[in-house]
Amino acid sequence: MVTVHRASGMRVVIYVDDHEPAHVHVIGDGETKIELSGPGDAPRLVWNKGMKRADVRRALAIVREQRGDLLAWWSEIHG
Repeated sequence: MVTVHRASGMRVVIYVDDHEPAHVHVIGDGETKIELSGPGDAPRLVWNKGMKRADVRRALAIVREQRGDLLAWWSEIHG
């Protein structure tokens, strides 16, 4: 697991042995999995485990803002 971004008390991580499609896990008080290229290339929530709704919205906003860098990290880690 590689932490690729930190914001608002959350860590955005990419697991080195993970699978396509490109996605990140956001860990704070709970964890979400967010696909980087959902419909219309917008990030898409895949699942949420224990994160409050407001924190999920914040996680999606962070991923939306950092999407280009996160895709670059995904490519660097997964080739």
